[in-house]
Amino acid sequence: MKEVSIKTEYIALGQMLKLADCASSGGHAKILLEEGVVQVNGEVEQRRGRKLYPGDKVQVRDCGSFVIASQEA
Repeated sequence: MKEVSIKTEYIALGQMLKLADCASSGGHAKILLEEGVVQVNGEVEQRRGRKLYPGDKVQVRDCGSFVIASQEA
């Protein structure tokens, strides 16, 4: 499981998909979500704006598993 470190309180799912190199653009992230290949904490998620907090786990088919981690300042 790969870590995605954030400096803020949360990150939007669409942004996280781009940061993790699972999506090349916001439009690509939207397509992945519409296809139902993204899971957050074990449940299919289709909202690009879903807020992810440290400890949340994201799985993306054909891309991998990720955990959100807080990057201490």
